[in-house]
Amino acid sequence: MKHTSHESIQKRLHFVLFTLLLTGFTQAQQLIEVTGTIKNTESHKGIADVRIKAENSEDTTVTDGEGNFKLRTRVKIPFRIVITKEGFTAQNFEILSLSSKIAVELNPQNTIINEVVISASRTPEKVLRSPVAIEKIDIKTIRESPAASFYETLENVKGLQLLTSSLTLKVPNSRGFNSPNNFRFMQLVDGVDVQSATLGVPLGNAIGPTELDIQSMEITPGAASALYGMNAVNGLASLQTKDPFTSEGISLYFKGGVNHVDHISHTTAPLGESAIRIAKVLDKNWAIKVNASYLSGVDWISDNHTDQNPNSLITANPQFSLPDNPAEDLWNKYGDERNNRTTVKVNYNGKPTTFNVSRTGYYEKDLVNPEVKNIKFDAGLYYRFGDQWKTSYVYRYGLLDGTFQRGNKIRLQNATVQNHKVELTGKELTFRAYMSIENTGDSYNLKPLADNLDLTNLSNSNWKNIFQNVLQESLNNGIDLNAALIAARREADKNRVVPGTAAFEQLKNTIIGINNWDSANAGIAGAPPTGGAKLEQRSRFYQGEITYDFTTWVKVFSLLAGADYRLYSITPDGNNFVDFERPVNERNIPLADGTFGKNVMYRKYGAFVQLTKLFFEDRLKVNLALRADRNPEFETKFNPRISVVYSPVNQHNFRISFQNGYRFPSLFEALSFVNNGNVRRVGGLSKANEGLGYLDNSYTLASIDQFTASVNKDIDAGESPGQAALKNKGLLVVANLPKLQPEKVNSFEVGYKSSLLNGKLVIDWDFYYNVYEGFLGQVEVAVPKSGKVVSDNAVLDMLDRSKQDRYRVYTNSSSTYKSVGTALGIRYNWIKNYTINLNVSYNDLVSSNTSDLFITAFNTPKWSVNVSVGNREIIKNIGFTVAMRWQDRFLWESPLASGEVPAYYTIDAQATWRILEIKASVKLGATNLLNRRYFQYAAGPEIGGLYYLAFTYDLKL
Repeated sequence: MKHTSHESIQKRLHFVLFTLLLTGFTQAQQLIEVTGTIKNTESHKGIADVRIKAENSEDTTVTDGEGNFKLRTRVKIPFRIVITKEGFTAQNFEILSLSSKIAVELNPQNTIINEVVISASRTPEKVLRSPVAIEKIDIKTIRESPAASFYETLENVKGLQLLTSSLTLKVPNSRGFNSPNNFRFMQLVDGVDVQSATLGVPLGNAIGPTELDIQSMEITPGAASALYGMNAVNGLASLQTKDPFTSEGISLYFKGGVNHVDHISHTTAPLGESAIRIAKVLDKNWAIKVNASYLSGVDWISDNHTDQNPNSLITANPQFSLPDNPAEDLWNKYGDERNNRTTVKVNYNGKPTTFNVSRTGYYEKDLVNPEVKNIKFDAGLYYRFGDQWKTSYVYRYGLLDGTFQRGNKIRLQNATVQNHKVELTGKELTFRAYMSIENTGDSYNLKPLADNLDLTNLSNSNWKNIFQNVLQESLNNGIDLNAALIAARREADKNRVVPGTAAFEQLKNTIIGINNWDSANAGIAGAPPTGGAKLEQRSRFYQGEITYDFTTWVKVFSLLAGADYRLYSITPDGNNFVDFERPVNERNIPLADGTFGKNVMYRKYGAFVQLTKLFFEDRLKVNLALRADRNPEFETKFNPRISVVYSPVNQHNFRISFQNGYRFPSLFEALSFVNNGNVRRVGGLSKANEGLGYLDNSYTLASIDQFTASVNKDIDAGESPGQAALKNKGLLVVANLPKLQPEKVNSFEVGYKSSLLNGKLVIDWDFYYNVYEGFLGQVEVAVPKSGKVVSDNAVLDMLDRSKQDRYRVYTNSSSTYKSVGTALGIRYNWIKNYTINLNVSYNDLVSSNTSDLFITAFNTPKWSVNVSVGNREIIKNIGFTVAMRWQDRFLWESPLASGEVPAYYTIDAQATWRILEIKASVKLGATNLLNRRYFQYAAGPEIGGLYYLAFTYDLKL
């Protein structure tokens, strides 16, 4: 037995030695270089970005802007090279010697028929036969787009909306229920989820590819949960970067521009962006890639004075005609909201009268420095071995300034996100593991900042008393009611800090440096004298995932399976996130070591399997997928998808699909614990409710508004407060909030995609019908301090704000919502290189419940239209594109601001000059060319024209 073992060891040693010798011999083989030019058979001009690969090896290169290439390989002559380029017929060319440069011409072909996507089924497939709606934006489209950045090209995608929160932060969505912090639309960069965990917002391209490294974008409108998990109920955007093995060289990018040219909200301001990309193949197996970019500019300004508490509402003063509403709540003013509203009681015209008044607050433009920046850096080391295997390590870093909207406006200042990713891919296997590290830096919340600026002047009760006394005095002196209200406010505010002064800046900087939003002047023991507004959030999340293609094992059908695991780890800060294992009254108090307790953990994991089978000579494709997802806080959820694609001929493709999707609550929806303006914003999990009682012992704030208005009316009529309260107690509605559950959507979709007139005309149409259950939103409630709801003591507590605890709670809707939509896209390649694109989208909420506890927030225009006309070479080396977007007016609803968003249209344009002699291009462009200002959502920034000149230079190494 021992002898046999010894022989076995010897054989293994011989095998290892032989392998090492063979490897050394291979590495010692002479490195040869093949050079040549690839041209278009029709124009006889060089073709850029053609891929040349030595057959039976991983040695590849791409052509430069003039069609020239240089391929280095150790393959022995003779051998063949494989020449491929999207939009052209592939060719094989045999290399018999190195005596001269080779010259090959490629035939243009019907691009759409051969275009390949991956995101729809997580496997390569022709876009025409995708089982669900999908759009692909390739590098050619990106270069010809008039958008100021490649990411803004998404604005022209069929069925997609792109919200601009900031110059540096843009958030996509599809098929309704839009939001600037969109939890429901997943964004991937080379397979990595770029969501900011604790902020609960996908960071768009703030940590994504640079202008030089983007290769393509694939967008899947609608539910993608069956393959990608619980966050993709509204869609998916997958961004792919360039491969250093095939896109080698040094590239430089410079862009300069201006915005605010009309001086309405800011003087004309410069915008600049610089980027560099370095990719180098070190030898046959190793490559590196490094990217860096820096953008700076002056942000779009949010300064809309729309009043969402007009004088006609019962929460204002509808019985009086007042030119200046003393209870106003303006979109872009903070500190004047509902929780900052109080009642003053005076004698007016000989009888007791109650007025609703709000504290004055501060405008957003005075609380935010509009200068923003975005720094991006990534570096990767890549290794390939064998015939199909590749492995890599990539580090990605992003630093961001900007403003985005959640329940309140958040100013991001020096916020950072870092990614570390390792990946192994083969023909059948993909394994990926990554870690994301988030730090909000010097960020702050505008709502507590405005509240605490006012509270540092006077407490709410002292401010109210001064206002009330001066109002009464003015009325007694015969002053007009409106003028008396203005005089009362002026007197109550006379010592508060004024924007633009040194005292204001000093107090503001003090407040935004404190991570405790309570104020001593609000009567909270132990709170800082000035209060705070700092947003101090640190978190990590870890993701591991694996997929394997079992098709070669099964043979009779295609079989793909995968699994993933994610763990969130949040450092409690005592303000936004807390350790729920600590007693309620100690969660906001630091421990002896300075921390606020143990890290908060939140995890989820899942697995999927997908089966694809072709029938009737491949004319019919059936795709079945099933995914199971688990979060320990909830029951296991199953996401099935079934789709059928029928292609009677290659040019005509019909599809129908049904899929079910779930979305687990985000970290903020599940676990937040934020005290903001004496209203605590809390997650919906039961652990957050323990000791507080807002789930089962609270009244809805909407009913309290009705109750308060009726009580005040009866008090003015002579009844006592207690009598009036008990008389109107039937107006109070007990919340009875349900236990938090994942959202659910059932999505039905049909579509048709065709390529006609020899590829000149492409038609793409889809229709969807979605049914949502358990929709997640926020509701504000009040918990009485003196007893259980319905009791007389609890009713009397609703008269006195100090006898209530207010909460804004994430909870599920008890209603079912149904939405419907359709989108049509047409692309026509006209004469002499002219291309015309048209897409029209329709989205509507066809079933909702206006009696629901919280607002529906569909937040999507019914109609939107995109039209573009372009010619990549209208004259030699010069091309242009003009694009027009229009969208219908619609109602925007959110906890921060609600109101109508007017219809608008905008025109973008660009002209590009390719300077082939120096491998460069110059792009002159404008977005919102006519500078017709518009805003996309209530309280959002007003967007004007941006005019830019960009220079790109490519040097092949």
